[in-house]
Amino acid sequence: MKALALALAVLVIPAAADAATKNHHRSRHMSQQARGSYAYQPQIACTQFGCIPVPRGCYSEGGRTFGDMPSGFDVVTCPGAGTMYGNR
Repeated sequence: MKALALALAVLVIPAAADAATKNHHRSRHMSQQARGSYAYQPQIACTQFGCIPVPRGCYSEGGRTFGDMPSGFDVVTCPGAGTMYGNR
């Protein structure tokens, strides 16, 4: 009886593992049309004045105090316009 249970387990476990990897691989696939259908989601910067969306073309980075210590807040940096909402 133990030999039958062992033989059954040897056959069932690889089949279950194979099914799990096939389903996982299938769930990661996304078509180009589906990728392009998502709306633009702006990055959020938490500045000393509150959390705000970062404008397009800009990025957030860690802010600094005048003594060059980390302030704990984000600073929004835009090319050409400089920094907004703090020091970098």
